[in-house]
Amino acid sequence: MGPPPCKGKNKAKEVKSSVEACCPSQGLRTKPQKRGIDIAGDPESQATGIEHVSLSISGMTCTGCETKLHRVLVSLPGIGNLKTSLVLSRAEFDVQLALSSVDAVMKHLERMTEFKCERISYHGSSMVIMPSQDPLLFANRPWPDGVLEISPVEKNNIRVVFNPDIIGARDLMEKHWAGMAKLAPLDGDPALTAGSKHVRNVGWMTLLSAVLTVPVLIFAWARLPGEAFTYDCVSLALATIVQVMIAGPFYPKALKALIFSRVIEMDFLIVLSTSAAYIFSVVSFGYLAASKPLSIGQFFETSTLLVTLIMTGRYIAALARQKAVESISIRSLQTRTALLVKDTDLLETREIDCRLLQYGDRFKVLPEMRIPTDGTVICGSSETNESMFTGNAQPIEKHTKSQVIAGTINGPGTLVVRVTRLPGSNTVDNIANMVDEAKLSKPKMQDLADKVASYFVPVVCGVTIITFVIWVAIGLAVQKKARSEAMTQSITYAIAVLIVSCPCAIGLAVPMVVVIAGGLSAQHGVIFKSANAIEITHKTSHVVLDKTGTLTQGKLTVVSQSFMEGGKASLHILLGLINDSKHPVSMAVGDYLKNQGVVAEAKCSVKSLPGKGMEARTDTQLIQAGNSRWLNLTGHALIQPILDQGHTAFCFAIDGHLCAVFGLEDSLRPDAAWAVAKLQERGMSVHVVSGDDAGATHTMTSALGIREENVRAGASPAEKQAYVRNLLASGITASEKVVVFCGDGTNDAAALAQATVGVHVNGGSDLAESAADVVLMRPGLGGLLAMMDVSKLATNRIKFNFAWSFVYNLFAILLAAGAFLNARIPPEFAGLGELVSVLPVVAAAVLLRWSKLSVE
Repeated sequence: MGPPPCKGKNKAKEVKSSVEACCPSQGLRTKPQKRGIDIAGDPESQATGIEHVSLSISGMTCTGCETKLHRVLVSLPGIGNLKTSLVLSRAEFDVQLALSSVDAVMKHLERMTEFKCERISYHGSSMVIMPSQDPLLFANRPWPDGVLEISPVEKNNIRVVFNPDIIGARDLMEKHWAGMAKLAPLDGDPALTAGSKHVRNVGWMTLLSAVLTVPVLIFAWARLPGEAFTYDCVSLALATIVQVMIAGPFYPKALKALIFSRVIEMDFLIVLSTSAAYIFSVVSFGYLAASKPLSIGQFFETSTLLVTLIMTGRYIAALARQKAVESISIRSLQTRTALLVKDTDLLETREIDCRLLQYGDRFKVLPEMRIPTDGTVICGSSETNESMFTGNAQPIEKHTKSQVIAGTINGPGTLVVRVTRLPGSNTVDNIANMVDEAKLSKPKMQDLADKVASYFVPVVCGVTIITFVIWVAIGLAVQKKARSEAMTQSITYAIAVLIVSCPCAIGLAVPMVVVIAGGLSAQHGVIFKSANAIEITHKTSHVVLDKTGTLTQGKLTVVSQSFMEGGKASLHILLGLINDSKHPVSMAVGDYLKNQGVVAEAKCSVKSLPGKGMEARTDTQLIQAGNSRWLNLTGHALIQPILDQGHTAFCFAIDGHLCAVFGLEDSLRPDAAWAVAKLQERGMSVHVVSGDDAGATHTMTSALGIREENVRAGASPAEKQAYVRNLLASGITASEKVVVFCGDGTNDAAALAQATVGVHVNGGSDLAESAADVVLMRPGLGGLLAMMDVSKLATNRIKFNFAWSFVYNLFAILLAAGAFLNARIPPEFAGLGELVSVLPVVAAAVLLRWSKLSVE
């Protein structure tokens, strides 16, 4: 089921959960120091707390598979926050370790569904290594401090999970396990790797089926010399191999889905149709062997060709889905190697696998080289191309203390960088995680698709029975055929109906578009954190904008200062109060004071009050710094001139007495006027709600052409939230309103949560980002327009996919059932149905990649 609409109190609760999820209190899960791989099921080894698990699922082919997966996981104790994706072949959930272990969940899932599961996320960092000795013996060695888990993977490799704050990957490989193990070959994104493995498996099975089918077709259609009975015997043998080896895996999947999950899925139709064709041919062969041949003979070629075409359709559909997901993979921006700088000599380097980087490392970035991971420049100067994140094609200068971003490309200079974030938890990975979050969520349209798909197979089974009965009647009463001939003809029509119908197009109609749309928007610096936002953003009626850091660049400068008597002497106290604040105003004043040579006096117990300012208490004083409204100083003689000039006033007071006031000004973002004009051209009502002073706010909004009644200055966080709530509640069509709030600061978090769609602007606070549904990675407001364009394109493609699914299944079933006099689909070619139905859906989604957005 998709997430509920993101607005109101429900969303505010989600925000609280999101914030708590960002700062978990349980800590890392650790296994006991009982050595060895297989300790599942040992009661004393079970940890407590909640663990987030991400599984790659191999074997899902249709929406019925996803329904089965969901139902099996929901039935297990301790499973919560479950999300599944057919397109990504993935399941994510939280498991209460006191009730169930991750291993137990995976084993139960594989047993109940016949799917193959592989874990792709772990607490701590992880790496796959190849031990030189038996994996079990290696795992039974004493684990170094910091190693959390050692578990087997395929090809005699083992996965090591460790806490990078305690021990680094390179220390493990070069100090503790030197000569005993080496890194396994890097496969790239684990989710894509698992998908590629599934595609390869389906491809090999399809090829085997084709090789076995070709001789059967030759025996059936070519006029070969010799005994026909011998050819029929060989055809029986080959058809049996195809039915057992290739179609065999469909049987346990279909039966388990029916028995344990109460789901009649596509595999059930395949089992019915191929079994009917095969069994009928075996019965016919039996009559032939008894010298009582039936008039219609055998059609082993029907069952074998049917299975081969089904496998061909599934292979091409799986390949198309995999290529579509790969085309928008963010993690592909990661480089695989780094030049490690030796501690004693900045000139001496050695190339290492990026997975071996650890905290404290320094690496060298040569000209035109992609930066391996996030870090701080400690030596050298250059320029980097960060257009993939900022949208700005101009190179950005880098020098000592500059921050560099993983995946960006270095310019002409050489840099030495200290690691601040490891590969796997850097900027590229964080963006990819947010994109995946949207891919795993489901919009309301998916509810409709799931409901239609749930009725699809039972309806098709009913239509099949009706088709069989009608053709038996026609064969006997109208065509005057013998009973055996009428039955045979009816069976061929029924088989064709069973197999030509395909719910896969309905199942892929929404998630395929969500995956590609999420990737397209990410490439333009817009990260959708929920599929619901993709679905509804194009319906936006009101856009509410914060001022500082959203409409403006958030780089304030001090343009005036005034002091009361003795105020100048207390600036060191002010700097100590605001020194650690991340609010744009405090940072601007702090930088100004530092440039004036002021030295901060450290303060304890400093409190940040969103929408107000900073406050600290000592034994003898109350120290405050913030806006004039909070301090009740708006009418003060030093402050009023600053407000009259349209500047932002920042006041400093001790025990309620004003000591100093600073006037600051900010500049509009270069694209602010253009973006506001475009939003208004599209018929949206643009509002500005700011915590800044009225003069500064109205000066800016009048320049942007925003109506005065749509502007609220001096708003607290609660007032911003109330403003958005009132917009949602006003008017006769309040339930259909889509209000977008765009902000960046902690004081915007409540309004972001209240809005239908909350949009977080690049560079803002972590709390604001957690409350938002969409994150703009690039500075500027063009992302708002791109966001709405992607939403509209995606919604139109989803509607097309629904229409195509309906048209295809209607005409395909009618053709297969013989509703048209001179045209029908023979059962042996009905297997092409999956291919014909799915490829247009995949193509419609993939073509989104080349769409032009307003941001361009």
